[in-house]
Amino acid sequence: MRRILLGAAMAAMLAASGVSPAFAQGNPFQPLVYVNDSAVTRYELDQRMRFMQLLRAPDADRASAEQALIDDRLRIFAARQLGITASDEQIDAGLAEFAGRANMGVEEFVRALGQAGVERQAFRDFVAAGVVWRDVVRQRVVPQVQVDDAEIEQEMQRALETPRVTHVALSELIIPAPSGQEEQAMDLAESVVQNVRSEADFAAAARRHSATPSAPEGGRLPWTPLANLPPSLRQIILSMQPGQISQPLSVPGAVVLFYLRDTRGTLRPGATDQVLDFLRLRLASAEEANRIAALSDTCADVFVHARGLPPEQIQRQTLPQGQIPTGDALRLAVLDDNESTVINQGGAVELLMLCKRRPALLAAGAQEAAVPVTAEEEGAAAPGPDALPDREEVRNVIFNRKVGQAAENYLAELRANAIIRRP
Repeated sequence: MRRILLGAAMAAMLAASGVSPAFAQGNPFQPLVYVNDSAVTRYELDQRMRFMQLLRAPDADRASAEQALIDDRLRIFAARQLGITASDEQIDAGLAEFAGRANMGVEEFVRALGQAGVERQAFRDFVAAGVVWRDVVRQRVVPQVQVDDAEIEQEMQRALETPRVTHVALSELIIPAPSGQEEQAMDLAESVVQNVRSEADFAAAARRHSATPSAPEGGRLPWTPLANLPPSLRQIILSMQPGQISQPLSVPGAVVLFYLRDTRGTLRPGATDQVLDFLRLRLASAEEANRIAALSDTCADVFVHARGLPPEQIQRQTLPQGQIPTGDALRLAVLDDNESTVINQGGAVELLMLCKRRPALLAAGAQEAAVPVTAEEEGAAAPGPDALPDREEVRNVIFNRKVGQAAENYLAELRANAIIRRP
């Protein structure tokens, strides 16, 4: 969400008259904290605070800015240990990438920073720490991260079981921001975000500050189809959970906040359909069936313990739930994976074991993934709204999430092992 709103924040920054200095006096180059063999100065802290305030970052206070600088020192320290340095070309590319998020060129971005007292070097240092950290993560973290098929299956199962949001219950708070007063409106919105802890808090703020007909009702809007919202707002709302407030959103003449009270949704068509992998073993006696059942933890075990029996006595099938005979389907309905039951019908004894129960959509997706797709077929049609995410996309999402978590853990380890002291 921060990236979505960065452009709006930068637009507000260009119109701002400046950011008040963090420090009015004192030696600007006085060391405030030492991180291993590197000092963080008062000047650097002042610059980082100004920079984060201009980005409308939620953690732009003195303590957070100082911690960010400490972490940057640790990132650079880790890079140095691995022999990693950032070339001018890499840093220039990083500057362009960051400025591009605000739809600006580097020089335009630097001029905007300069208008508020942030020097180019502070921006460059911020980017350089990120550049070398990326390489540290690639060398130190990425090789240790693996994603197995079971994790992909769990993630896709979660996606399948999560209703797709079709309607949302929102509350709104719209703060007027006439020309020349955009910064004050944004400051007020950020204050609301920091202080809202519940729907009641948001409603009180809306009654006090919102310039809309919904203000007397605490900003409450009726249930609204998600499709009725603008696409950009739709993405913001979908990134929220009920009970959350959005980050301030700048629009012409106003700053807008939303509180998500609740959502309604539906499952994908066919989400409850299942495909069952099961086996049926015919035996001469209940005693023999119970013996094999007791020895078998999996369907593969049944084949081992039934070795020597005629092949026609054992049958393994994978069928959609609706194609399984009703009697067997009822018995399988109460079984977990690799659980069995013995059916004694007077003279005919069967061991029925459920090997695996899978959602039909996942089973179909796995079969499709196993079939090579030509370039023409791949580009023939876009996935429909009911389609599950592609397995490779899911793998990448999990991989990136695990890399991010591992990188944070490594940074915490560097922090714990560092010598951090104050003069």
